[in-house]
Amino acid sequence: MNNHALTVAGLTVEIELSRSTVHAVTDVGFTVDRGETLGLVGESGSGKSTLGLALMGLLPAGGRITAGSVKLDGTELVGISDQQLRAVRGNDLAMVFQDSQSSLNPTMTIGDQVAEVVILHRGESRADARARSEELLALVGLPRPAERMRDYPHQLSGGQRQRVMIAIALACEPKVLIADEPSTALDVTIQAQILDLLDELKLSLGMGMVLITHDMGVVANRSDRTAVMYGGRIVEMTDTARLFDQVRHPYTKALLSSIPRLESVPTQPLSTIPGLPPSLTDPPKGCPFAARCTQATATCEEQNPPLDGSEGHRYACWNPVDGPARNLLPITPIIRVPADPARPLLVASNLTREYRVTSRGVFNRRLGTVSAVSDVSLTIAAGETFGLAGESGCGKSTLARMLVGLEQPDGGKVRYEDRDIYALRGKALRVARRDVQLMFQDPFNSLDPRMRVGEILREPLQIQHVGRRPEQNQRIRLALDEVGLPANSVERYPHEFSGGQRQRIGLARALMLNPKVVVADEPVSALDVSVRSQVMNLMKRLQQQRGMSSLVISHDLAVLRYLADRIGVMYLGKLVEVGPVDSVYRAPAHPYTAALIDAIPEPDPTKQTGQSVLRGDLPSPIDPPTGCRFRTRCPLATKVCEEEPEQRDFGGGHVVACHHPLRQPATV
Repeated sequence: MNNHALTVAGLTVEIELSRSTVHAVTDVGFTVDRGETLGLVGESGSGKSTLGLALMGLLPAGGRITAGSVKLDGTELVGISDQQLRAVRGNDLAMVFQDSQSSLNPTMTIGDQVAEVVILHRGESRADARARSEELLALVGLPRPAERMRDYPHQLSGGQRQRVMIAIALACEPKVLIADEPSTALDVTIQAQILDLLDELKLSLGMGMVLITHDMGVVANRSDRTAVMYGGRIVEMTDTARLFDQVRHPYTKALLSSIPRLESVPTQPLSTIPGLPPSLTDPPKGCPFAARCTQATATCEEQNPPLDGSEGHRYACWNPVDGPARNLLPITPIIRVPADPARPLLVASNLTREYRVTSRGVFNRRLGTVSAVSDVSLTIAAGETFGLAGESGCGKSTLARMLVGLEQPDGGKVRYEDRDIYALRGKALRVARRDVQLMFQDPFNSLDPRMRVGEILREPLQIQHVGRRPEQNQRIRLALDEVGLPANSVERYPHEFSGGQRQRIGLARALMLNPKVVVADEPVSALDVSVRSQVMNLMKRLQQQRGMSSLVISHDLAVLRYLADRIGVMYLGKLVEVGPVDSVYRAPAHPYTAALIDAIPEPDPTKQTGQSVLRGDLPSPIDPPTGCRFRTRCPLATKVCEEEPEQRDFGGGHVVACHHPLRQPATV
């Protein structure tokens, strides 16, 4: 008797569009055992999410399974009636969707959404279903579950919404769980908590799990076996440990090579994958990766290789590689121009920002105050990159908006070239705004969908009265060339570009006025690993060529390790540690910084990384803890932590605000 909870064989999915057909998934097969996690990885557009939706019977309009079999615990799901499928979906087969914000019903309370599944599939009374809902919310670690039952999705953080999604998926204790990017764009600590939770529940319930992700670090530490998808096909599949140690497909090797790691050398460009994935409306005749492969031959372009190899390690390649991942392309070192600490360019002093929280209704009663940024000071020198890390809600983006003059602080000052930005008027203010530019977190929402790219790039030049139209056209062409986009991009709209290309457009817009400081808010958080490396290489190269200073905000500490000279760690509105990047990463002194570093999932199955040592979510910024704000989650906290800690000097510009640092300061 086999132990397969899910068996997929020869699955092919097509999506009919008005003028073409998308061959989204082609001849895919795999098994998932009870208690096993199968990692499914690949770039955006490789067919991962479509495969997950096909297994659930949730394909979009025009989508259909044209061939193959899907068996859940031996029962065939392809071809059964909608009524039969509804009885299985959400009961024996469940899914955690990628975007919890859009997947949860904004008009229903959390308690009702979880109870709905139990009522539908188990026929329980409303009272019993709500009791089960509260039990499930407690099971997934949602704080104060009885109170949260009455909340709506918008009242929860991203990590809390993801926990609700998991509670809904597990309500009926499914045999197989499909988790589609369950931790994408979450902080490393919350990501680790979510993945820890899924692992614990998988083992306790004995269910199989398909973990869909583009994060190779997550796969390395969380999956038993891994399948790599490209162009709608599985191109390599084996045990996870063997995949990382004995790579056979060039695409898998390219993915692994392009990951920024903690040990990445900042003077060496990250390896990238040239070109773009193939169009699935007109898939290539031969190997789908041939156009981007460094060792493709004529055979690769003419014949599609079968998924072959040994039973334990299968791969589809005519010219397989051998061994662990290494850089694919010849490396040209980056000539690092050192920052000049004697020339402070942007200085923030004792910045504070608070927001009033009021009740809804005609009386608009004040309920409290959110302390977003509290007494933060930092300096960015000429030619320096300052990295800012911390969980969502700690005040990073609010601080960024104050630094560029988009938000007025309640206290403190921002000085650019020794001039108070908020005291400037007229031409002096326009010059300061021109020299300090913001690269927004979400390029899709920050670019006007009604404007062509040419108009988007021309807009800051027109506002600042820079040049006549011919000169502006020249600047636009140079900017597009600089960020690696074709000249004909000027005629296209933002929605016609990929996520990585839109990020390049956002960078080009920030650079149009030749700024001296760029503030980049999460510039690569939602990009595939290969595209992330391209954008990071581009940012680093342009900074060196232009001699810019920058502040880079990211929850991915491996990204900051590669990009930054110095790093600051924020927690609940305060800077708790600041220092040179090597000093902070090699010997963190604050327990929170150490927890962030421990939570980074590294793409190495031999290392136990990506584990969360923090429990719970950030305390409410409306009522932050007294003294050290981290004390409610700190394993070292004592009575003295109820008092505000003073900054301690650890030498070399490394300072920490902590009563119980992890190592001895330079001065007592």
